[in-house]
Amino acid sequence: MSLVVVGSVAYDGVETPHGRVDRMLGGASTYISLAASYFTKVNLVGIVGEDFAQEDWDLLAGRGIDLTGLDRAAGKTFYWAGVYSEDMNDRTTLRTDLNVFADFDPELPAAYRSKPYLLLGNIQPALQRRVRRQMDGTRVVAGDTMNLWINETREELLETIRDWHVLLINDSEARLLTGERNLRRAARAIYEMGPQTVIIKRGEYGAALFRGEEVFLAPAYPLEQVSDPTGAGDSFAGGFMGYLAERGIDLESGRADMPELARAVVYGSVMGSFCCEDFGVNRFRTLSRAEIDSRFQEFRGLTAF
Repeated sequence: MSLVVVGSVAYDGVETPHGRVDRMLGGASTYISLAASYFTKVNLVGIVGEDFAQEDWDLLAGRGIDLTGLDRAAGKTFYWAGVYSEDMNDRTTLRTDLNVFADFDPELPAAYRSKPYLLLGNIQPALQRRVRRQMDGTRVVAGDTMNLWINETREELLETIRDWHVLLINDSEARLLTGERNLRRAARAIYEMGPQTVIIKRGEYGAALFRGEEVFLAPAYPLEQVSDPTGAGDSFAGGFMGYLAERGIDLESGRADMPELARAVVYGSVMGSFCCEDFGVNRFRTLSRAEIDSRFQEFRGLTAF
Protein backbone atom coordinates (compact mmCIF):
# COMPACT_ATOMS: atom_id res chain seq x y z
CA MET A 1 0.00 0.00 0.00
CA SER A 2 1.77 3.09 -1.29
CA LEU A 3 1.38 6.76 -0.31
CA VAL A 4 1.84 9.76 -2.62
CA VAL A 5 2.96 12.94 -0.83
CA VAL A 6 2.81 16.32 -2.57
CA GLY A 7 4.14 19.56 -1.15
CA SER A 8 7.21 21.61 -0.30
CA VAL A 9 10.80 20.49 0.05
CA ALA A 10 12.83 23.30 1.56
CA TYR A 11 15.71 24.55 3.58
CA ASP A 12 14.89 26.22 6.90
CA GLY A 13 16.65 28.58 9.25
CA VAL A 14 15.32 28.17 12.79
CA GLU A 15 15.99 29.75 16.16
CA THR A 16 14.44 28.38 19.36
CA PRO A 17 15.31 28.88 23.06
CA HIS A 18 17.50 25.77 22.68
CA GLY A 19 19.64 26.83 19.76
CA ARG A 20 19.87 28.10 16.23
CA VAL A 21 20.43 26.43 12.86
CA ASP A 22 20.82 28.68 9.82
CA ARG A 23 20.20 26.04 7.15
CA MET A 24 18.65 22.61 7.57
CA LEU A 25 16.49 20.29 5.50
CA GLY A 26 12.78 21.05 5.88
CA GLY A 27 9.52 21.50 4.01
CA ALA A 28 6.13 19.93 4.71
CA SER A 29 6.45 17.02 2.31
CA THR A 30 9.93 16.23 3.64
CA TYR A 31 8.65 15.74 7.19
CA ILE A 32 5.53 13.92 5.99
CA SER A 33 7.52 11.55 3.80
CA LEU A 34 10.16 10.72 6.40
CA ALA A 35 7.54 10.04 9.08
CA ALA A 36 5.35 7.95 6.77
CA SER A 37 8.32 5.92 5.49
CA TYR A 38 8.42 3.95 8.75
CA PHE A 39 5.02 2.47 7.87
CA THR A 40 4.66 2.29 4.10
CA LYS A 41 6.23 2.98 0.72
CA VAL A 42 6.29 6.71 -0.01
CA ASN A 43 6.33 8.51 -3.37
CA LEU A 44 7.39 12.16 -3.04
CA VAL A 45 6.30 14.90 -5.44
CA GLY A 46 8.07 18.25 -5.10
CA ILE A 47 10.68 20.57 -6.54
CA VAL A 48 14.20 21.56 -5.44
CA GLY A 49 16.91 23.78 -6.83
CA GLU A 50 20.48 23.24 -7.94
CA ASP A 51 21.65 23.88 -4.38
CA PHE A 52 19.86 20.82 -2.98
CA ALA A 53 22.58 18.80 -1.27
CA GLN A 54 23.32 15.23 -2.29
CA GLU A 55 23.40 14.18 1.37
CA ASP A 56 19.79 15.35 1.76
CA TRP A 57 18.75 13.50 -1.40
CA ASP A 58 20.49 10.43 0.00
CA LEU A 59 18.69 10.76 3.34
CA LEU A 60 15.31 10.62 1.61
CA ALA A 61 16.32 7.82 -0.73
CA GLY A 62 17.85 5.93 2.18
CA ARG A 63 14.44 5.77 3.84
CA GLY A 64 13.11 4.02 0.70
CA ILE A 65 11.27 7.14 -0.51
CA ASP A 66 10.70 7.11 -4.28
CA LEU A 67 12.08 10.40 -5.64
CA THR A 68 10.97 10.00 -9.26
CA GLY A 69 8.52 12.86 -8.65
CA LEU A 70 11.07 15.19 -7.03
CA ASP A 71 12.17 17.58 -9.78
CA ARG A 72 15.43 19.54 -9.89
CA ALA A 73 15.14 22.99 -11.45
CA ALA A 74 17.54 25.81 -12.24
CA GLY A 75 17.67 28.14 -9.27
CA LYS A 76 17.58 27.82 -5.49
CA THR A 77 15.48 25.62 -3.22
CA PHE A 78 12.60 27.17 -1.26
CA TYR A 79 13.96 28.78 1.92
CA TRP A 80 12.14 29.78 5.11
CA ALA A 81 13.51 31.27 8.33
CA GLY A 82 11.78 31.93 11.63
CA VAL A 83 12.24 32.39 15.35
CA TYR A 84 10.15 30.78 18.11
CA SER A 85 8.88 32.43 21.28
CA GLU A 86 10.23 31.43 24.69
CA ASP A 87 7.42 28.88 25.22
CA MET A 88 7.60 27.88 21.51
CA ASN A 89 3.84 28.23 21.08
CA ASP A 90 4.33 31.10 18.62
CA ARG A 91 6.82 31.80 15.87
CA THR A 92 7.73 34.80 13.77
CA THR A 93 8.65 34.39 10.13
CA LEU A 94 11.82 36.28 9.30
CA ARG A 95 12.22 35.31 5.66
CA THR A 96 10.39 33.41 2.93
CA ASP A 97 12.13 32.88 -0.41
CA LEU A 98 9.95 30.74 -2.68
CA ASN A 99 12.68 30.41 -5.32
CA VAL A 100 11.95 27.40 -7.59
CA PHE A 101 8.87 26.56 -5.51
CA ALA A 102 7.15 29.64 -6.96
CA ASP A 103 6.76 27.74 -10.25
CA PHE A 104 5.76 24.41 -8.70
CA ASP A 105 3.13 22.82 -10.94
CA PRO A 106 2.99 19.14 -9.95
CA GLU A 107 2.66 16.57 -12.70
CA LEU A 108 2.49 13.09 -11.21
CA PRO A 109 4.61 10.32 -12.75
CA ALA A 110 2.37 7.75 -14.43
CA ALA A 111 3.33 5.11 -11.87
CA TYR A 112 2.01 7.29 -9.01
CA ARG A 113 -1.47 7.87 -10.39
CA SER A 114 -3.00 4.58 -9.30
CA LYS A 115 -1.54 4.59 -5.78
CA PRO A 116 -4.23 4.12 -3.11
CA TYR A 117 -3.21 6.86 -0.65
CA LEU A 118 -2.70 10.59 -1.24
CA LEU A 119 -1.61 13.26 1.22
CA LEU A 120 -1.64 16.87 0.02
CA GLY A 121 0.56 19.33 1.90
CA ASN A 122 -0.63 22.90 2.41
CA ILE A 123 0.13 24.18 -1.08
CA GLN A 124 -2.32 26.35 -3.05
CA PRO A 125 -5.80 24.79 -3.23
CA ALA A 126 -5.76 24.97 -7.04
CA LEU A 127 -2.62 22.81 -7.11
CA GLN A 128 -4.11 20.40 -4.58
CA ARG A 129 -7.21 20.00 -6.76
CA ARG A 130 -5.08 19.50 -9.88
CA VAL A 131 -3.13 16.72 -8.19
CA ARG A 132 -6.32 15.08 -6.91
CA ARG A 133 -7.67 14.94 -10.47
CA GLN A 134 -4.55 13.06 -11.60
CA MET A 135 -5.20 10.22 -9.12
CA ASP A 136 -7.51 7.28 -9.74
CA GLY A 137 -8.81 4.66 -7.34
CA THR A 138 -7.63 6.27 -4.10
CA ARG A 139 -8.73 4.71 -0.83
CA VAL A 140 -7.85 7.75 1.28
CA VAL A 141 -7.31 11.36 0.21
CA ALA A 142 -6.14 13.63 3.02
CA GLY A 143 -4.95 17.20 2.96
CA ASP A 144 -3.74 20.11 5.02
CA THR A 145 -4.35 23.82 4.64
CA MET A 146 -3.36 27.07 6.31
CA ASN A 147 -4.65 30.53 7.25
CA LEU A 148 -3.35 32.09 4.03
CA TRP A 149 -5.55 29.94 1.81
CA ILE A 150 -8.57 30.25 4.13
CA ASN A 151 -8.32 34.04 4.02
CA GLU A 152 -7.33 34.61 0.39
CA THR A 153 -8.75 31.69 -1.62
CA ARG A 154 -11.69 30.50 0.48
CA GLU A 155 -14.06 29.52 -2.34
CA GLU A 156 -11.31 27.68 -4.17
CA LEU A 157 -10.37 25.89 -0.95
CA LEU A 158 -13.98 24.81 -0.33
CA GLU A 159 -14.17 23.41 -3.85
CA THR A 160 -10.88 21.59 -3.30
CA ILE A 161 -11.67 19.86 0.01
CA ARG A 162 -15.14 18.75 -1.12
CA ASP A 163 -13.92 15.30 -2.20
CA TRP A 164 -11.29 14.73 0.49
CA HIS A 165 -11.81 11.97 3.01
CA VAL A 166 -9.70 13.63 5.73
CA LEU A 167 -8.93 17.25 6.58
CA LEU A 168 -5.97 17.87 8.87
CA ILE A 169 -6.10 21.34 10.37
CA ASN A 170 -5.00 23.11 13.53
CA ASP A 171 -7.45 24.56 16.04
CA SER A 172 -7.11 28.22 15.04
CA GLU A 173 -7.51 27.32 11.35
CA ALA A 174 -10.61 25.22 12.10
CA ARG A 175 -12.18 28.18 13.86
CA LEU A 176 -11.23 30.53 11.02
CA LEU A 177 -12.58 28.17 8.36
CA THR A 178 -15.93 27.55 10.07
CA GLY A 179 -16.53 30.60 12.25
CA GLU A 180 -17.15 28.23 15.16
CA ARG A 181 -15.27 28.67 18.44
CA ASN A 182 -16.26 25.24 19.73
CA LEU A 183 -14.17 22.53 18.04
CA ARG A 184 -16.93 19.92 18.00
CA ARG A 185 -19.23 22.33 16.21
CA ALA A 186 -16.35 23.28 13.91
CA ALA A 187 -15.90 19.61 13.00
CA ARG A 188 -19.62 19.27 12.20
CA ALA A 189 -19.38 22.33 9.95
CA ILE A 190 -16.43 20.78 8.13
CA TYR A 191 -18.44 17.58 7.52
CA GLU A 192 -20.86 19.71 5.50
CA MET A 193 -17.92 20.92 3.40
CA GLY A 194 -17.04 17.36 2.38
CA PRO A 195 -14.46 15.64 4.61
CA GLN A 196 -16.11 13.11 6.91
CA THR A 197 -13.02 12.63 9.07
CA VAL A 198 -11.55 15.73 10.71
CA ILE A 199 -8.33 15.86 12.69
CA ILE A 200 -7.76 19.05 14.63
CA LYS A 201 -4.17 19.47 15.78
CA ARG A 202 -3.83 21.30 19.10
CA GLY A 203 -0.06 21.64 19.52
CA GLU A 204 1.08 20.97 23.08
CA TYR A 205 -2.48 19.84 23.92
CA GLY A 206 -2.47 16.93 21.47
CA ALA A 207 -4.97 16.18 18.71
CA ALA A 208 -8.69 15.51 18.32
CA LEU A 209 -10.28 13.12 15.82
CA PHE A 210 -13.89 13.71 14.80
CA ARG A 211 -15.94 11.31 12.67
CA GLY A 212 -19.72 11.57 12.79
CA GLU A 213 -20.70 11.64 16.44
CA GLU A 214 -17.54 9.80 17.50
CA VAL A 215 -14.65 11.70 19.05
CA PHE A 216 -11.17 10.58 20.05
CA LEU A 217 -8.70 12.75 21.95
CA ALA A 218 -4.96 12.04 22.05
CA PRO A 219 -2.62 13.93 24.37
CA ALA A 220 0.74 15.28 23.33
CA TYR A 221 3.65 13.15 24.51
CA PRO A 222 5.24 14.78 27.60
CA LEU A 223 8.78 15.42 26.37
CA GLU A 224 11.28 16.68 28.91
CA GLN A 225 12.62 19.15 26.34
CA VAL A 226 11.27 20.35 23.02
CA SER A 227 14.28 21.37 20.93
CA ASP A 228 12.46 22.44 17.76
CA PRO A 229 8.74 22.10 16.96
CA THR A 230 9.25 22.79 13.23
CA GLY A 231 7.62 20.03 11.20
CA ALA A 232 5.82 18.41 14.12
CA GLY A 233 2.38 18.82 12.53
CA ASP A 234 3.61 17.44 9.21
CA SER A 235 5.30 14.52 10.99
CA PHE A 236 1.94 13.89 12.68
CA ALA A 237 0.26 13.78 9.27
CA GLY A 238 2.92 11.40 7.95
CA GLY A 239 2.52 9.03 10.88
CA PHE A 240 -1.27 9.12 10.60
CA MET A 241 -1.40 8.42 6.87
CA GLY A 242 1.51 6.01 6.97
CA TYR A 243 -0.35 3.86 9.48
CA LEU A 244 -3.58 3.92 7.44
CA ALA A 245 -1.61 2.76 4.39
CA GLU A 246 0.18 0.06 6.36
CA ARG A 247 -3.17 -1.28 7.56
CA GLY A 248 -4.90 -0.94 4.18
CA ILE A 249 -7.68 1.30 5.55
CA ASP A 250 -10.30 2.25 2.95
CA LEU A 251 -12.31 5.43 3.57
CA GLU A 252 -13.61 5.61 0.00
CA SER A 253 -16.02 2.80 0.84
CA GLY A 254 -17.63 5.02 3.48
CA ARG A 255 -16.79 2.55 6.20
CA ALA A 256 -14.04 2.97 8.75
CA ASP A 257 -13.07 1.32 11.98
CA MET A 258 -12.86 4.08 14.61
CA PRO A 259 -10.30 2.22 16.75
CA GLU A 260 -7.99 1.97 13.72
CA LEU A 261 -8.34 5.69 13.05
CA ALA A 262 -7.63 6.37 16.72
CA ARG A 263 -4.48 4.25 16.56
CA ALA A 264 -3.44 6.22 13.47
CA VAL A 265 -3.84 9.45 15.46
CA VAL A 266 -1.66 8.07 18.24
CA TYR A 267 1.03 7.02 15.77
CA GLY A 268 0.82 10.54 14.34
CA SER A 269 1.35 11.97 17.82
CA VAL A 270 4.30 9.62 18.31
CA MET A 271 5.98 10.82 15.12
CA GLY A 272 5.36 14.46 15.99
CA SER A 273 6.94 13.95 19.40
CA PHE A 274 10.09 12.39 17.96
CA CYS A 275 10.39 15.26 15.48
CA CYS A 276 10.49 17.77 18.35
CA GLU A 277 13.43 16.06 20.07
CA ASP A 278 16.02 17.57 17.71
CA PHE A 279 16.33 20.31 15.13
CA GLY A 280 14.79 19.78 11.71
CA VAL A 281 14.74 16.19 10.49
CA ASN A 282 17.75 15.14 12.55
CA ARG A 283 15.83 12.70 14.76
CA PHE A 284 14.76 10.74 11.69
CA ARG A 285 18.41 10.01 10.91
CA THR A 286 18.60 7.59 13.85
CA LEU A 287 14.97 6.75 14.69
CA SER A 288 13.92 3.09 14.49
CA ARG A 289 10.52 1.43 14.15
CA ALA A 290 11.17 -0.32 17.47
CA GLU A 291 11.41 3.09 19.18
CA ILE A 292 8.19 4.18 17.49
CA ASP A 293 6.26 1.11 18.62
CA SER A 294 7.69 1.44 22.13
CA ARG A 295 6.44 5.02 22.42
CA PHE A 296 3.06 3.94 21.02
CA GLN A 297 2.83 1.53 23.96
CA GLU A 298 3.78 4.37 26.31
CA PHE A 299 0.78 6.27 24.97
CA ARG A 300 -1.40 3.31 25.92
CA GLY A 301 -0.13 3.57 29.48
CA LEU A 302 -0.60 7.34 29.58
CA THR A 303 -4.25 7.13 28.53
CA ALA A 304 -5.44 3.91 30.21
CA PHE A 305 -7.66 4.14 33.28
